[in-house]
Amino acid sequence: MASTAGPRNLITDVAGILVGHAEDRDGATGTTVVLAEAPATASVDVRGGAPGSRETELLSLDTLVDRVDAVVLSGGSAFGLDAAAGVMEWLAAAGRGFAVGSSLRSPLIRVPIVPAAILFDLGFPGRRIWSGEPPYRALGRRAVGAAAKELAQGNAGAGLGATAGRLKGGIGSASVVLAGGVAVGALVAVNSCGSTVRPACGRFWAADLALPGEIDPQPAAPDMPFDPEDFSECKAVVAGANTTIAVVATDAALDKAGCRRLAIMAQDGLARAIRPIHTPFDGDTVFALATGVGPTAAPATLLQLGTAAADCLARAVMRAVTMAEPLGGVPSWRQLWGQAPAAP
Repeated sequence: MASTAGPRNLITDVAGILVGHAEDRDGATGTTVVLAEAPATASVDVRGGAPGSRETELLSLDTLVDRVDAVVLSGGSAFGLDAAAGVMEWLAAAGRGFAVGSSLRSPLIRVPIVPAAILFDLGFPGRRIWSGEPPYRALGRRAVGAAAKELAQGNAGAGLGATAGRLKGGIGSASVVLAGGVAVGALVAVNSCGSTVRPACGRFWAADLALPGEIDPQPAAPDMPFDPEDFSECKAVVAGANTTIAVVATDAALDKAGCRRLAIMAQDGLARAIRPIHTPFDGDTVFALATGVGPTAAPATLLQLGTAAADCLARAVMRAVTMAEPLGGVPSWRQLWGQAPAAP
């Protein structure tokens, strides 16, 4: 049976998931928040050699908390981790969070659980360096306040100042509905050292995974043999200057271990779409969320979910790059190789 995207072809096709963006246009940076409408089971897988993150240890299998209120993806390198504090403030005001304290001497307090990962966009060409306080706490508050079912792709949120190899990167999302009706979705901020396209021709590495009409028509692959040592479409190697960060989600019921396996399998989507990936210069991180209730999915079902998550993530990478627009002198894919607008 052919795969079918959800009605929006976005991660928000997963029940209980909303997404919000906020940008600092002058600073060529931004923040994206994946908001769980009710606390979602979660875990994470970190593969890159230069990650920047917050609360990822909390998502280990041997720790107490197994549900999160939101996940933050942000630009700004380590400064961007402060976006999670802004999201926590917003959630706390809404009465969300892990309950601690229960006696008269210790009143009940709710602590929102908000893991985060960041990418490096501080060197984006032409960006204006902020004066005074970095903008990320405020960006976090704005992004979670804007969370909705519809979301912009390309130059939006955490993807505003992102690059993919030598091309403009950005935010991308995709979804799939499996035969049994379960939805799987992915959201990614592509800021990779590696390239999403074959050298010389601009054909996406993962082009064959795209659903009909999902991305622009692709150039034909060249007749010449592929050279595995050709990194001409990659970014110049600079330590800590990259990172692709993502969230995959499903409305199946998974426990924390199931979410961990979902994140691990989803990383293969990055490997299918970006070459090279998980380098010493990237901080590649994938979070996994499950919003379903009821009996935990069986291992055979988890196999299907993980396979779908990997394909969704590869498709989301391509959508991020096709929908990105030129910025700061960094060319877009469409500027160099595009033929027609992608279907909405």
